[in-house]
Amino acid sequence: MLVAGLTHSQPLYRSHEIRSIEQAAAALSPAPALMESAGKATAELAIQLLGNHYAVLVLAGPGNNGGDALVAARYLREFGYRVTVVLTGDPARLPVEAAAALRAWREGDRDILSTIPADGHWDLVLDGLFGIGLERDLDVAYLELVKQVNRMETPILSLDIPSGLDSETGQPFRAAVRADHTITFIGLKPGLFTAYGPDYCGQIHLDTLGLPPELLPQAKGQLIGENEVSSYLKPRPRNSHKGMLGSVGVLGGAGSMTGAALLSGRAALLLGAGRVYLGLLDENSPTVDFFQPELMLRGPDALLDMGLDCLVIGPGLGQSARALGYLERALQSDQKLVIDADALNLLGSHVELQSLLKTRKAASILTPHPTEAGRLLDCSNHEIQQDRISSAQVLASRLNSLVVLKGAGTVCAFADDTWHVNPSGNPGLSSAGMGDILCGMTAALIGQRLPADKATLLAVYLHGLAADVLVKDGTGPIGLTASEVAMKARSLLNQWVYAPSKWLDER
Repeated sequence: MLVAGLTHSQPLYRSHEIRSIEQAAAALSPAPALMESAGKATAELAIQLLGNHYAVLVLAGPGNNGGDALVAARYLREFGYRVTVVLTGDPARLPVEAAAALRAWREGDRDILSTIPADGHWDLVLDGLFGIGLERDLDVAYLELVKQVNRMETPILSLDIPSGLDSETGQPFRAAVRADHTITFIGLKPGLFTAYGPDYCGQIHLDTLGLPPELLPQAKGQLIGENEVSSYLKPRPRNSHKGMLGSVGVLGGAGSMTGAALLSGRAALLLGAGRVYLGLLDENSPTVDFFQPELMLRGPDALLDMGLDCLVIGPGLGQSARALGYLERALQSDQKLVIDADALNLLGSHVELQSLLKTRKAASILTPHPTEAGRLLDCSNHEIQQDRISSAQVLASRLNSLVVLKGAGTVCAFADDTWHVNPSGNPGLSSAGMGDILCGMTAALIGQRLPADKATLLAVYLHGLAADVLVKDGTGPIGLTASEVAMKARSLLNQWVYAPSKWLDER
């Protein structure tokens, strides 16, 4: 788990929300000393990480993040550790609280350095250069300092967020500290979990600084938690039958792309759909899947007339006039849709299809990767990645859909302006067919009567977790295949639904 000790869903706070919480805390009587609490929490975690080692380099920046670091340095010194403090800002221009932390450190003639000693050796670096207030690229001096820190062969603990990383978007401001651990204060920030955030943050530790729960408001953003999504699907009654478990269709597989539709259909079977039908556009497509004969193959026209519980459209669909017509018919239907791949590309190039999508009453789930999202918003892949959460929110609102923006820290955005970030998954998912598997998994869960939002969150988390477990067990990340992920997802889902104690109790 990326967040130490946390398995439940957690709120994700944007910078302005954190500032509001801090202001509310300051208005309390007596007001909590947040900087003192943050510094003490940092020192306590540092002691755990140091073990039998004792030399610490503390980097204190020009703002309150630097003040937190100075407080941590004072506690570590009091606990008997050898502490070297480097202050990069002008002492005369520090904020009030940070200036007080500096005075407290200097009591007893403790030294302050302005640069990292060339001949020093430390067992841990505390990175307190910049926190969530940073909103611009690092200047040349700080850019070189961050690079110097990253070259050090020393574990790094960052305070609140790795210096140079945007807490909103997970994008580095030209460069960022690559931490082994990050202790973040008050609440989790989205930039820790999406885009480049996971590459820079290491293990994340949350400390709410003892703030009362009533000061932590309901957030629109959430980190998906295993404890919640694993409880969505319940054990089946013994008198169940396939008609109770949903009929799922997959429409795609044009030309040489039948494999995409087959993968999606197989995933739907593995995740529990009662019946799965494939409508393949390839005129030379097989009439039976000999690898998975449980799949029922139909003509695309017949598939669209079946009244399915959920239809996946897009895997291997192509962008022909015929594909366009099928997508139009699907959008005009009242069945729930999972829209992926070429169906998204067709949506991006045909405004009239977007109009149909906006007015649908049944749930529509879009699963774009950043390039597909860019086509839908008429912008570049780069622009999408610069703010993945906002991009997904705009898509969800504009197209009246549930949006799954795939990538590191997949973002699930809903039309009501709420959003979730997924902490599971790894680079092994960067291979062909993974999106097809995710579509089939989502459709299967909808077929089993899960609401579209819960089915989406469960599928996204389970898809990533399956890859994580495979890698942990020695399969991948290099060479991990989509089929392996689907098989492991089935295994994990059954472990959740039929935990031994639950199964024995029912018997």
